[in-house]
Amino acid sequence: MRFALLFSLLLSLLSPVWAQAPAPYGALPSARQLQWHKLKYYAFVHFNMNTFTDEEWGHGTETPDTFNPSQLDCRQWARVAKQAGMEGIVITAKHHDGFCLWPSEYTKHSVKNSKWRNGKGDVLKDLSAACKEYGLKFGVYLSPWDRNHPAYGTPEYNEIFKKTLKEVLTQYGEVFEVWFDGANGEGPNGKKQVYDWPGFIATVRQYQPNAVIFSDAGPDIRWVGNENGYAGETNWGTLNRDKVYPGYPDYWELTPGHEDGTHWVPTEVNCSIRPGWYYHASEDNKVKSLEHLVDIYYSSIGRNGNWLLNLPVDRRGLVHENDVKALMDLKAYTDKATVNLASNKPVTASSVFGKTTRFAPRNVLDASRDTYWAAAEGSKQATLDIDLGSPTTLNRLLIEEYLPLGQRVKKFSVAAFQNGRYQTIAQGTTIGNRRILRFPTLTTARIRVSIDEAKATPLIRHIELYNAPELIVPPVISRSKEGLVRIACPRTTDPVITYTTDGSEPTAQSPRFGEPFALPQGGVVKARAFVNNMTKASTPVTAQFDISPAKWTVVSAGTATTGNNLSRLIDGNPESLWQQRKNADGPTSVVLDLGESLNLHGFTYLPRQDGRTEGIVYRYAVWVSQDGKTWSAPAAGGTFSNINNNPTQQAVRFEKPQAARYLKFDALETTKADDPGVSVAELGILTR
Repeated sequence: MRFALLFSLLLSLLSPVWAQAPAPYGALPSARQLQWHKLKYYAFVHFNMNTFTDEEWGHGTETPDTFNPSQLDCRQWARVAKQAGMEGIVITAKHHDGFCLWPSEYTKHSVKNSKWRNGKGDVLKDLSAACKEYGLKFGVYLSPWDRNHPAYGTPEYNEIFKKTLKEVLTQYGEVFEVWFDGANGEGPNGKKQVYDWPGFIATVRQYQPNAVIFSDAGPDIRWVGNENGYAGETNWGTLNRDKVYPGYPDYWELTPGHEDGTHWVPTEVNCSIRPGWYYHASEDNKVKSLEHLVDIYYSSIGRNGNWLLNLPVDRRGLVHENDVKALMDLKAYTDKATVNLASNKPVTASSVFGKTTRFAPRNVLDASRDTYWAAAEGSKQATLDIDLGSPTTLNRLLIEEYLPLGQRVKKFSVAAFQNGRYQTIAQGTTIGNRRILRFPTLTTARIRVSIDEAKATPLIRHIELYNAPELIVPPVISRSKEGLVRIACPRTTDPVITYTTDGSEPTAQSPRFGEPFALPQGGVVKARAFVNNMTKASTPVTAQFDISPAKWTVVSAGTATTGNNLSRLIDGNPESLWQQRKNADGPTSVVLDLGESLNLHGFTYLPRQDGRTEGIVYRYAVWVSQDGKTWSAPAAGGTFSNINNNPTQQAVRFEKPQAARYLKFDALETTKADDPGVSVAELGILTR
């Protein structure tokens, strides 16, 4: 009896300490979302009918036989992804054209009717097996928009799409992510499809309950609001989910999220390793540089997001060699910063929740996802001091919050002890699952992390310090209207720039750039920057030019000018912009006099590059003429697919070359129906 009373008394004394923990704050992640938060970096593979038609958005009119990869090898995709440090692959199982990469029962537009493997092939089967072999997660993208299916635009189609989902989600093992695009085009009856999103989500939950679902509105993870790969400096994991829906027009709200949002819907950051999402041979020399990829790495993974990097598999059915090299260069770089300089170092805090070891500051340096440091109850500010023991060189800090109890930090800073006092070296706003701050390389023996403003008691799960290799920013190659090529490296001190014009890779022995040189007839220029007596070099960059617009003039540009200089259409400066109000009684037209008759193979349109979308052309027609009066039938016409989200230069080739001196560009429709005008950064021609 006495023992029982003593034990009961002991429990009563200890239970407040054991039970006491910070209260949850705000919207909280689900179990499936917490599993997703453990990931960092995985592949998006855009491979489908568009690969073979050289399109970004197909039309649904393609013949299935067009899909015919010569060396399809999903094991190569998985092997490359694994070697690159990726954790999974999400495949475009069905894009807007409706073509299915598996033998679907619910459409004729499928691999079952292609000549690839005599109609017996199944890309999803191959890829799911390859992912399992290489220890990768398997995910699927399915577009509800279907430009091929005759039922699209009717209620019947929603039921067909659910059955299509069931096929994919029940035949290929575990699926970690289902990616829904919000695109919604015109159906055959002239009406847009009213998607049954609750039904689509319920289907996923039924057959793959552990899979996270992506769309503008989640319900599990959200779009970052751009296709450049950059999350916001401020990035809340919460969203007012009932306000947002797939295709949400105010998509810029998705970048920072909604502070105090009603639901936990964190950010997935998507971008392509090339300008386009699908493979285009013309982009083989436009793979993002190492420096660009590293910047995206820190701006996605390092800003409370997961990075979904697209690999446009080529017509062979392989990840292209240039893409593989870029991936391996990135892996080699990130591998050089893997030693946590703070590991096992003494850590002290300004306060500890409940003054118990359960929430001790040393928890921020262990490897467990279940432990964390908590500041005193009710505190909105706190500090952590890390004693490195001796002068240590570093330039990166990684910090993570403990998410099961909510996201809390609004503002924080990092200081280094130098010259007898702490000096601020970096500042940030939100933290969330993972935040990485970059700062100039310095040497210090002590680092202080200050939580300057929090919405509730700060809970920090993990901190790491690194010294990452500094990279040399690649040169920028440009050409004036007159055809003079300039090469600059503005963010590098005293670089030596070498270049070539014969297609070879520039080396330290290549010609050095000094003065602008003439390239009026076009060609390929490659350049590289060197520093430290030519011992360190940047990634080489490539620019391809056609005939310069030195002889061109803008004959006319509609009737309702806004005062903008017409020369901006052809000035060779992508940062300048021409705008004009739309014509009320027809297309807004631009007529170029090329100064001489040329054999035209196509044209280029560069949308505005200032981050805005007003006036970007969606539907167009192009005409050519020898005298500027008599025009042929349109040499080209159609739409610039996905141009709002991915405003890169559009290159359109004519079905056959045409000799002409004049080119007329008709803007028939902009990406937003209520745009008051049309905008153009540059118009160009293709003569090769």
